Amino acid sequence: MTTVTGIRVRPDLHYLTSGWSMLVTDVHGRVPDGGWPGFYVANTRVLSREDITVDGRAPTPFSTGTVGTHAQLSYAEVTDGEPLPSRGTYLLTRRFVGPGLRTRLTLARYSDQPLAARVEIALAADFADATEVERNTWRRSPSVETRWDETAGELRLVDQESGLDRQVVIRVDTAPAAGRATASYVDHRLVVTVSVPAHGETSVDLLVEPVVDGQRLPAPPPHYTEPDDPAGRARATLTMELTRLRSRNPDLTAAWRTAITDLAGLPLGQPPGPAAPIAGLPVYQHLFGRDTLTVSWQALLAGPTMLRDSLRLNAAHLGQRIDDWRDEEPGKLLHQHRRGPLSELGHDPLDHYFGDFATPPDFLVFLGQYLAWTGDLDTVRQLLPAARKVLAWLDRYGATDGFQTYRTRSAVGVKNQGWKDSETAIVDEHGRSVPNPIAPSELQGYWYAALRHSAWAFAACGDRGYAATLLAQAAKLRRRFHRRFWLPEYGCYAMALDPHGRPVRSVNSNDGHLLATGIVPHPVARRVADRLFAPDMFSGWGIRTLSDQHPAYNPFSYHRGSVWPVEAGTIGIGLARYGLWSHLHRLVKATLETARLFEGHRLPEALGGLPRDSAHPHPGVYPRSCSPQAWSASTIIALVQALLAFRPVAALRTVLVDPHLPEWLPDLELEGVQVGHATFDLQVRRRARGRAAVRTRGDRVAVVRMPTLQTLWSSSPILSA
Repeated sequence: MTTVTGIRVRPDLHYLTSGWSMLVTDVHGRVPDGGWPGFYVANTRVLSREDITVDGRAPTPFSTGTVGTHAQLSYAEVTDGEPLPSRGTYLLTRRFVGPGLRTRLTLARYSDQPLAARVEIALAADFADATEVERNTWRRSPSVETRWDETAGELRLVDQESGLDRQVVIRVDTAPAAGRATASYVDHRLVVTVSVPAHGETSVDLLVEPVVDGQRLPAPPPHYTEPDDPAGRARATLTMELTRLRSRNPDLTAAWRTAITDLAGLPLGQPPGPAAPIAGLPVYQHLFGRDTLTVSWQALLAGPTMLRDSLRLNAAHLGQRIDDWRDEEPGKLLHQHRRGPLSELGHDPLDHYFGDFATPPDFLVFLGQYLAWTGDLDTVRQLLPAARKVLAWLDRYGATDGFQTYRTRSAVGVKNQGWKDSETAIVDEHGRSVPNPIAPSELQGYWYAALRHSAWAFAACGDRGYAATLLAQAAKLRRRFHRRFWLPEYGCYAMALDPHGRPVRSVNSNDGHLLATGIVPHPVARRVADRLFAPDMFSGWGIRTLSDQHPAYNPFSYHRGSVWPVEAGTIGIGLARYGLWSHLHRLVKATLETARLFEGHRLPEALGGLPRDSAHPHPGVYPRSCSPQAWSASTIIALVQALLAFRPVAALRTVLVDPHLPEWLPDLELEGVQVGHATFDLQVRRRARGRAAVRTRGDRVAVVRMPTLQTLWSSSPILSA
């Protein structure tokens, strides 16, 4: 079979990001009119066109590359249409994204003659919502006013739509040592006349500074490093913190390197949790509750700061009231928080939307996990009041007839509010969409894990009585769940219970989540795993969201047969939990070989569900897939944790491990692992018959070899994590 490499998702675009700001260019670093390109702030496109000419001609681009996640460098040749000898002049375009945007335009002259050039920049802003751009569906046509301030040398574009304060200020800043430059505004273009010395260069900076709700957001400083803002500081912290990996397996090394680079570059920068990550680019540059938490949990082996900040940020958005428009209830946690015009003007409820049943239990599970990894009782105590309210919501509003059951109340809300949240994700065995109310299987597993992990947090903080109550509630839920959801004739669990309490008999990937939560009884765990790896579910690239034998199967749908890399991380943890090593090795190998297909070993948001065979040398991707996608990055880290069966107990300065490295992974070394106050390197080498040698160096930590099955039914949810 022909080897496929270097696949790019949305191959015509480049992205730069910093916090709530995102620059989308074409592959040449330009911002043409139309499509996705533009500069976005707070989910609003504040620059929709930037057309640069030199002496009336567009420079010819020939090289563009991103530098980290927030900078870009492009080269273009400045031609005059004449044969050689050429003018020997080139345009270097450097982009720097912070709260605002700085574009440095440098004319470099490689001729023995000086140059006087007229640089013209046509600019426009449409103040479109990012959702309108994504869907190419326009609900608004705001009138844009143009103002030129000759004294200040500033062009101001203003969205005049009533009730929405969105503006952008654009000005030219000349580099003091680069020669003389003057700027004016003529015929809707900024005009800059520059003088370039022979064998020299001249630079001018174009500063784009959005104004959002009265606050002018500054462009990065001229001598650019990391901007001194919450997102920039969070990037710097994560870049220093995130664990490095070395291995003789080149795919794992490359995929890990890309994963931590992406994660370090994607913090939202929003207090009180600035290191909490966005979900993905270009669609999800805002707060997604479950995504933020899942990413940070899967990435714990690389560092704890993201999870600490994700817990803090989600706790700050706890539901306060009954609000049907937002599907809000007291104690419910946020689905998503957007700041785009459609949300701000009330066209949708996504300015603060609570239509998600996964975020509340996730918060509780990951609170316990954060404590296990860090021993940070101070942070956990601060979050326990929110945890109590979430637990109360799960009982009072979330549960119906003993199971977490959602029913959308908002007229424009999300219909399906579990892990698979697309409109047509929940289908019965005949391919029909299941109406609300629905009790999907994975939510019951999340609830079970939430009760156990929050019990650990409350016990550690002194409330042992409440912890015992939660553990007893979890045990009853586990028995109740297996009795109602188990389908012995299928060897798997029902996808959900329908409005009449009947099982939805559709074979799907939710069972992998159930393994991760521990709600699956040990005697049937292998049957569950075998069903996940049957040919109709395991494509060879990963586990499909829905069996390819199902009437509703569509390999390029969102949740009806696509393959989501994020599930591999969660499922991998579940397989390790039950000691299902051969299954885990198949999953990790497939995931790394999938990563090898893509540029930079970067896993996209969702793959096609096509089978891996001679007719399909690569699986394709979901058509509107994001890349980078934070939880596709974090899945690489989670899979390494699964291979090591790495279970920390920070309070005891101890790590439990049970490493199982396959033949194709002879070794790995992690540099800078953090457990509690200890930072250490962990070296694992495969020996004959699969036995692994484990060594550490750095701060003292006890490494105890213990099979996962010995801790599976421990009363401590941490030891069974």
